[in-house]
Amino acid sequence: MKFADKITLCEVGLRDGLQNEKALLPLADKIALARSIIASGFPVIELGSFVSPKAVPQMADTDALYRALGNVPGVELRALIANRRGVDRAAACGCKKVKLNVSASRGHNLANLNKTPEESVAGFADCVKAALDAGIAVSGSISMPFGSPWERFTPVADVRTIVDAYLAVGVEEISLSDTSGMAVPTSVYTLFSDMVQTYPNVIWWFHSHNTRGTAMANLIAAMEAGITRMDCSFAGLGGCPFVPGAAGNVASEDVVHMFSEMGIATGIDLDACIATARLAASLTGHGNESYILRAGKSSDLVKK
Repeated sequence: MKFADKITLCEVGLRDGLQNEKALLPLADKIALARSIIASGFPVIELGSFVSPKAVPQMADTDALYRALGNVPGVELRALIANRRGVDRAAACGCKKVKLNVSASRGHNLANLNKTPEESVAGFADCVKAALDAGIAVSGSISMPFGSPWERFTPVADVRTIVDAYLAVGVEEISLSDTSGMAVPTSVYTLFSDMVQTYPNVIWWFHSHNTRGTAMANLIAAMEAGITRMDCSFAGLGGCPFVPGAAGNVASEDVVHMFSEMGIATGIDLDACIATARLAASLTGHGNESYILRAGKSSDLVKK
């Protein structure tokens, strides 16, 4: 098994983790979590999303969170957006990186937006231009590229078409997101191998959900395909509120612990990462998706 010496992780708990919570976490608690994440050494953090507060009330104060934190040297603070209004909000509060999203499931995209995935991405051109004009970097994500409740399996050709559409509007950093939690190691390895070979200049990310217990194996499969950038969420919180049963991101502390045991650098302090997860669990009232919070580190078992 040959892997990269270093992996870059993005903590998405403040966005993907909290958006699935029924209770709204106060801004002060989000600030505490953000500062804890920063202190643990994450180089990339997804602070929230600039979307309709009516649709996702858990993210309504993302603007205030950005203003409270300000610029954090050496840390990329990104947020999810859905349209031009999201760009305007990002610019107003000092956000320097936004991420767009489209579903690889044609049935899903048509049912929700009455557009094909390609039409959705083409419509992002105005967002991308406005963002770049405002000095804001743009990345993109593709949800359900490994399978969906609508089509079961997503054709690779459909994913390539969306990647081409992203490239056409100037987006060259793309995440493949297992939003439906249907990915398995073989599908992850096959799709990422194809993407890396077909689009070698794209900066690839992997966003993995542990809905059916395959996330850690999927991370290894992604690494086998050459992927070195991955998302994770404190205490394993999160999921997609719009996809049935797709709850539970892969837990940050589980991922950092695994890579540490494998001798792969992340630049993240494991104990500080675990402290963040415990804080998140205490604030939300649960964190049972995390193996490390339940069992502790392997090194804790060694008698001193």
